[in-house]
Amino acid sequence: MNALLKRVWIGLAAALIVSLAAAVLPDHVQIDDDGRIHLGAPAPTPSPSAVPAPESTSPPLTRDAVDEVIRTAVSASGLDPAQGRPIGAAGADSNRTGWAAVREQTAAQSEMNAICADLERQGWTLNPNGDRPDASRSYKRGGWYLLVSTRGKTQSPSTTSALTDSQTYLTVTGLQLNLSDIPLPEVTVRIG
Repeated sequence: MNALLKRVWIGLAAALIVSLAAAVLPDHVQIDDDGRIHLGAPAPTPSPSAVPAPESTSPPLTRDAVDEVIRTAVSASGLDPAQGRPIGAAGADSNRTGWAAVREQTAAQSEMNAICADLERQGWTLNPNGDRPDASRSYKRGGWYLLVSTRGKTQSPSTTSALTDSQTYLTVTGLQLNLSDIPLPEVTVRIG
């Protein structure tokens, strides 16, 4: 019985890890119909009838440019960027930036939607993998990823949160990632 239970837990852990990897790196995790999991960049499959999708021509963005994008999107939502606080001090980490504010839960969703609409207007591409439209959305452009989210008191970054029951955090977090620099080996795993 213990051996069976151990196999069940290992299988559940493996499925969870693969699911998380597929949500974070959808281009590098493929699951076949027969349950085989392939890690690494997919092998190109030439198709004469398929028209290749154009590559993104968005030039790399600087942190200052991303800070301005965030300020513009927050302003477009009707909020004053000075009402919130920056995430990360200027010059402290050039690969990370953001903005956060305490907002009333009743208004946070519409403010988040307005920020997202302005990001799309500015040319940011929605990345729907793993997003919950009512809680978070992620975007990418020029080597940067932006996560726009509302999170309540139970998910606040500090246990000494000053949030009331009617408040939530509204955040825009920017990370500069170059996933193509991370070599992923081609690995095949069989579950089941």
